Amino acid sequence: MTDSLTIPDEFDNTRLDRALAGLLPDVSRSRLKALIDAGDVTLDGKVADTASVKVRAGQVVVLAVPAPVAAEPTAQDIPLDIVYEDEDLLVLNKPVGLVVHPAAGHTDGTLVNALLHHCADSLSGVGGVKRPGIVHRLDKDTSGLMLVAKNDVAHTGLSAQLADRTMSRTYQAIVWGVPSPVKGRVDAPLARNPNNRFYMQVRIEGRVAVTNYTVLKNYGATAALVECRLETGRTHQIRVHMAHIKHPVMGDPLYGIPKSAVEGYLKRAEIAGEKADTIRNFNRQALHAVAIRFIHPRTGKSMEFKVDLPSDIKELAACFKGI
Repeated sequence: MTDSLTIPDEFDNTRLDRALAGLLPDVSRSRLKALIDAGDVTLDGKVADTASVKVRAGQVVVLAVPAPVAAEPTAQDIPLDIVYEDEDLLVLNKPVGLVVHPAAGHTDGTLVNALLHHCADSLSGVGGVKRPGIVHRLDKDTSGLMLVAKNDVAHTGLSAQLADRTMSRTYQAIVWGVPSPVKGRVDAPLARNPNNRFYMQVRIEGRVAVTNYTVLKNYGATAALVECRLETGRTHQIRVHMAHIKHPVMGDPLYGIPKSAVEGYLKRAEIAGEKADTIRNFNRQALHAVAIRFIHPRTGKSMEFKVDLPSDIKELAACFKGI
């Protein structure tokens, strides 16, 4: 595919990469630089040697964009719960236990493998590679709504909304105890633990992280269903922030309470038998992405999607009813 452009007066004496970024806002800077470095961009018929070359008004720039190459992960027929799909993007309801990206220990059977099969020829590629663009991630054991781009236009537009915080993402979780006040804002920077890169913690030198929460329902003083709206999207943000205010997400293996504390809650609430066993054996964080709102990157239309809590979290909540 080729794309021919004439440099307008406003970009006279401007670096090539900057001019192209201004003329092609839907293509990432890194993608444009890669095309220049590969010799796929010409100026008045001559290959552009470097991204820093100055262009002149009236010059003709031609981009020879190669066809997307196959992504390294293999396509796998893994069932997906698709909430919405069009030529640019899709919204899916990720189940618990599904890893998003192939990595050490999870080389296949991931969401990316499933998307490569599901999307097949509808992918025009992200960054020149025939792959889906994961706009934001969910942890393996966090379920709920995820947004995926099928092409550079969608990926660039949606990623920009994520970066400037105009994309709204809402989660619900069952936490230990009842937060007070019942509506609050947790503004606490997050960073990786220097001794354990898989463990995030509140640290003064960390990146800005803000979570707004509202208690939707309390189960006596034992537990609460809370709604959390993200202003930022740091790794494990809700899980760390709720633990930081002493109300960790139930079932959280990293930031949750010890077994002895669980037994203390059960005893005080007089929960026993099958209900107590369900609570004790809940083996993933009770956290679900229930809603997402964004602007469609091509149409400009405001879009919002919502899903219900999954059955395992509903069963967990039922154990606390009536106390």
